[in-house]
Amino acid sequence: MTIEPFSTNDIAPFLKLAAAENWVAEPWEFEFLLSRFPQGCLAARADNGTTAGFVTSLRHERSGWIGNLIVSPEYRGQGIGERLFSTALEALRSAGVETFWLTASEKGKSLYEKYGFSSIDTIVRWVGTGSQRHSPPDHQSEWNTSDSPVSGIDSRAWGDRRDALLAATVGRGRLLFDESGFAVIQSCGSARQIGPFSAVEVGRAEHIFETALRTVPIGTRIYLDAPASNRAALGLFNRKRLRIAGTNELMFAGTKPGYRPEYVYGLATMGSCG
Repeated sequence: MTIEPFSTNDIAPFLKLAAAENWVAEPWEFEFLLSRFPQGCLAARADNGTTAGFVTSLRHERSGWIGNLIVSPEYRGQGIGERLFSTALEALRSAGVETFWLTASEKGKSLYEKYGFSSIDTIVRWVGTGSQRHSPPDHQSEWNTSDSPVSGIDSRAWGDRRDALLAATVGRGRLLFDESGFAVIQSCGSARQIGPFSAVEVGRAEHIFETALRTVPIGTRIYLDAPASNRAALGLFNRKRLRIAGTNELMFAGTKPGYRPEYVYGLATMGSCG
């Protein structure tokens, strides 16, 4: 078994494997990750050339994320996942990352704890439907990472600048924002994901969320991944009759982040980048 670079040819096999696990993932995400931090995107190859597993990672300014760690069922229990994980972790460490993030299933927590990761929150997946009855106005906006309130709000929430991730999601989605909050509505197959979504004031978050719902056609499924410790988000999504579809642990290692979950209403991707 060898650990090799994740290539563009691996995207389709990964998505097939992820679909079997009911993961929500889109091809754009891997194209973005491979363009930003290719040394942390890896595949495990068996001696016969079969791809046994994958992992991706992404470096921001001082922090980084590890995601998309998956091993094909026939190769599980052989330590392949740990080899992929430790190699990605070392790639981030070598790039100068100070804080390491990931989201973990209950099954995966013990591996990450072995490498010094601790739980800092629970991420709740919310599912609902849109409420658009008429064609919405065009909410696309010009956006510059150097002076946008979007970057400032996001960095207050996560304790680090994540401009490349924000630019990628805004570039493919519909951005709603003002000086105290923003949300991006992204296509996710036939569904929509609302995220990244952050606000520094609860009333503003509710207004943005209601506007977002009105841009998604009635009956179209929406997804959000939000921290459980944001009690305002829990109340908002319950009032809007979204349902909880699952949870994962948000974990970190290294320098404790300046994480402000009360500002976070939706992650940028469904588990792999934060």
